[in-house]
Amino acid sequence: MKLIDEYRKNKNKIHYGFATLAYLLWVIWLGNYWFLLGLPIIFDVYISKKVHWAFWKKREGKNSTIIEWLDALIFAVIAVTFINIFFFQNYKIPTGSMEKTMLVGDHLFVSKLSYGPKLPNTPLTFPFTHHTMPLSQKKKSYVEWLRLPHKRLAGFREIKHNDVVVFNFPEGDTVILQMQAQSYYAVLRMYANELKTNDVRREQTVKSDEDYTFDARKMVNEAYDVIARPVDKRDNYIKRCVGLPGDIFEIRSGSVYINEKMNESTEAKIQHQHIVTTDGRPMNQKALDKMGIYQDEMYWMGPEFITPLTQENYQRLLRFQNVGNIEKYENPGGSFSANVFPHSPSYPWNDDNFGPLVIPAKGQTVNLDLVNLPIYERIITAYEKNDLQVKDSTIFINGELANSYTFQMDYYFMMGDNRHNSLDSRFWGFVPDDHIVGSPVFIWLSLDKRQKGFKKIRWSRLFSGIK
Repeated sequence: MKLIDEYRKNKNKIHYGFATLAYLLWVIWLGNYWFLLGLPIIFDVYISKKVHWAFWKKREGKNSTIIEWLDALIFAVIAVTFINIFFFQNYKIPTGSMEKTMLVGDHLFVSKLSYGPKLPNTPLTFPFTHHTMPLSQKKKSYVEWLRLPHKRLAGFREIKHNDVVVFNFPEGDTVILQMQAQSYYAVLRMYANELKTNDVRREQTVKSDEDYTFDARKMVNEAYDVIARPVDKRDNYIKRCVGLPGDIFEIRSGSVYINEKMNESTEAKIQHQHIVTTDGRPMNQKALDKMGIYQDEMYWMGPEFITPLTQENYQRLLRFQNVGNIEKYENPGGSFSANVFPHSPSYPWNDDNFGPLVIPAKGQTVNLDLVNLPIYERIITAYEKNDLQVKDSTIFINGELANSYTFQMDYYFMMGDNRHNSLDSRFWGFVPDDHIVGSPVFIWLSLDKRQKGFKKIRWSRLFSGIK
């Protein structure tokens, strides 16, 4: 009883002590000691009480129900915003690029403490929104007149090979509002390719790729609403980190090699497209559903169908009596895909045979020429904010002749586990360190859109970890 009485007597001082300690630890973690100016406010809130900080409610006496709800709402907004910035946030899997590791409808608990939370570049934003106002397709939910430089606080660990990582979409700096699910740069390449193809078909003079890109940009900007977004307001993506800064990365026949060694640790989780040949009899769809092979993922071509398969499902499907043969689909080595990074014929790569490619590391210097410039151009200009120009086959960076370049950040290479159904680093290149958001820890809810009612809930996946 004495302890209780003592606590009641000194309650404000005890609360003040805990609040001050927590605030000091937060300031040290933040590394910005200007925030120490907030200590007098904490002292006034708990001890001196000279200023009525919660001006919307009475200091003494009972408040109305509306005021009580307003007070609770203000506290909730501040608390949730603080938690989302520094500790964790929710993320919903929107596409099948990570199946079967993660499924469409999985809701993830994403820890920002894993790699260290990054402070928002645009701190003034409407609560509980990412980049667009509720009930709107175009209205920004943030203001841009206040922009802060990139800063990442200390985290528990560094990114490791095969970590599943949430990050801001690197090509999301420019967005077509009418086609937000598509990369602006992929749309530009598509338009430029169509313009070039039309000139070839009509036997007209073929212009340079830069000219076609210029014309394509003009067409897109005139036909659609195009906006720019800061790093922290770009769409969140989730992929597996298959390449770290300084790694020599390569894909051979669909298999990942890191520093000349095959990355075998995640092969059991990976899906590749396969061509399944049957004897013409229908497949047992209920049996396929149990394996996670759904009808909307099967593309039939007569007695054959194409579907993504893990190693386990490959072996199980071979045992079906009406299955004659299963062949892994592969784009052959040496065949150039214009959609694949770095989008240059000098690098005849595709999504199944890619590289070798050295992933840039902070402080690393590379020789620079017109052949490898497509690999590093976006790093130099978009991510590290330099002015790059090519004049008479000579490269200039910030007005000076450049034969080499030293990277200012670390970069990563991300891929989806559903290899033939994932738009990842093979298509848009490196992920800069300042785009890293966090690490998913577990699935707290999983909903199957193919089911109804309580059957929508995938009970077996609730609170399961991410591997």
